[in-house]
Amino acid sequence: MLPVTANSSLVNPADRGHLLTEQANPRSAQLDRLSVLELVDLFNREDQHTLAAIAGAREAIAAAIDAATESLRQGGRLFYVGAGTSGRLGVLDAAECPPTFCTPPDLVQGIIAGGAGALVKSSEGLEDIAEDGAAAITERNVQSHDVVVGITAGGTTPYVQGAIAAANRRGATTAFMACVPADQVPTEADIDIRLLVGPELLAGSTRLKAGTATKMALNILSTGVMVRLGKVYGNRMVDVAVTNTKLRDRALRILCDLTDLDREAAADLLDRSNQQVKLALTMHLGNLDAQAAAERLAQHQGQLRQALAAGAEG
Repeated sequence: MLPVTANSSLVNPADRGHLLTEQANPRSAQLDRLSVLELVDLFNREDQHTLAAIAGAREAIAAAIDAATESLRQGGRLFYVGAGTSGRLGVLDAAECPPTFCTPPDLVQGIIAGGAGALVKSSEGLEDIAEDGAAAITERNVQSHDVVVGITAGGTTPYVQGAIAAANRRGATTAFMACVPADQVPTEADIDIRLLVGPELLAGSTRLKAGTATKMALNILSTGVMVRLGKVYGNRMVDVAVTNTKLRDRALRILCDLTDLDREAAADLLDRSNQQVKLALTMHLGNLDAQAAAERLAQHQGQLRQALAAGAEG
């Protein structure tokens, strides 16, 4: 079996009640006695802590964006690793990248303890096997140009600890995303992201504030990376995959909004660009045919703004 970092055993099961994510929240001590409206209001107040948690982790999240952007530019991949709710959130964020940014499915990957079946059926016992986390890293042939983000609300999940340790041994850049302070659960990851939302309204149920903050952080991370990679122009997803009626409508609206074209002309342009919004914009705004526009984009690593600026200078 593969060795696991000592950090995976820093917190004994008997001591886990001291973790921030396991503590009882005094503000919800009478949760079962509240009216429904009082319950909703209390949840709303508590959820404000997720915004503060993101603000407190802003520098670490930015560092993760920079690391992942550089990795993907060099042909690397971004992996999310987690178990239970944390794993599902990672898989969700990875699954949303191809339709939103037209990325290949293997560019951003979610790894969850228990595999695909754990997405719809609880497999929590599998999170206790550190060797399985390490094996998942080995199976995907993680290399030094990849980035691995371990996601674990309480920080102690052996599956995630094993994955981080294996990724470190392989020279990958690693990030650790947890909702407990570093002094409770240290990490050997390169980037340490702590989303400190405090105790949950329902003690220990980290699908609540911890899950919300994690989803927010992953939204920022993946979107930030794609912005830096040139898949966004202004605030438009110009690399959107035109794979259904809704997304074709979105593509046409982007073209109409960013050009002087009406919908019919935009549809013709989109068809001539083989349903590629960024290419269509380069063709129209740069007054180029499809091949020349593709070459211009390639010269500028897919950065539409730079490609258009180069054409204007020429």
